[in-house]
Amino acid sequence: MSFDADAIVDRRRMRRKLTFWRVAALLVVLVAIGTAGFVLMPATGLKPGDTAIARVRIEGIIRGNQKRVEALERLGKSHARAVIVHLDSPGGTTAGSEQLYDALRALQDKKPMVVVVDGLAASGAYIAALASEHIIAHDTSLVGSIGVLFQYPNFTDVLKTIGIKVEEVKSSPLKAAPNGFEPTSPEARAAIEAIVLDSYGWFKGLVKDRRKLDDSQLAKVADGRVFTGRQAVPLKLVDAIGNEKSAIAWLEKEKKVPANTPVRDFSLEPRFSELSFLHVAAWGFQQAGLTAWSQQVQEWAGAQAFERLNLDGLLALWHPSTAN
Repeated sequence: MSFDADAIVDRRRMRRKLTFWRVAALLVVLVAIGTAGFVLMPATGLKPGDTAIARVRIEGIIRGNQKRVEALERLGKSHARAVIVHLDSPGGTTAGSEQLYDALRALQDKKPMVVVVDGLAASGAYIAALASEHIIAHDTSLVGSIGVLFQYPNFTDVLKTIGIKVEEVKSSPLKAAPNGFEPTSPEARAAIEAIVLDSYGWFKGLVKDRRKLDDSQLAKVADGRVFTGRQAVPLKLVDAIGNEKSAIAWLEKEKKVPANTPVRDFSLEPRFSELSFLHVAAWGFQQAGLTAWSQQVQEWAGAQAFERLNLDGLLALWHPSTAN
């Protein structure tokens, strides 16, 4: 009799434990789903019906990004009165920069827009800046670097030193050329040069059209160099020296947007553009108040993203030489 009673008690305990763990597992799943949804949800800063001025930031390397295009399309359909685009980028791929330019031009057709160059708007980033009818830069901001680059490493001497020969069979002489494993043939170099010059001509035509330059004015700025904001104003690469306050003043004067209109951030990316364990961990540390740990984890995540960065194709990218 005692044995049966003990068995019943044990079974009841097991049921309670099983019920507890089932409920706990369900709660964990719900919290995980909620957290993922919160993390992936774009942090626009704008609410439905908000008539604020939208502040957009474009920073770092520019490459193709359909999510950014879709975010700009949403911004164009919003109630935002105007848009201020803050640029700080050395450029990126020509295709990615062209995609961003097209998306910003479409936005410009729907909303008054001003570009503010915070630190750098070079090469592909300057392509993006050309989408706006008004460009503002700080005195010491850098703009320009009008040109196109095609870079590839050549390992020929290294392979000879270590005794490795790469053999290949291809359909035609210019297939997969240049490949970096053999000296670049004159034909391959000419083919690449033709691509570079064609894209360079497109870039110059864009600058000439958007900035209303004649041939002599274009020749002064299209040799690949960068200019400070102070230099860029008389060269017509930017319209004025200033900052966000200057942009707001211009919007009031030229577009009748009241200067007291609030400015709100509009994010073009989800809170974490590449969701990973490190990103989620960083967010968790931040919510727990462990700011130092959160920053450290974000640095690790950023380093991983940098290692994965691979810019293929033509580049509209400015980077100073590190050679001594």
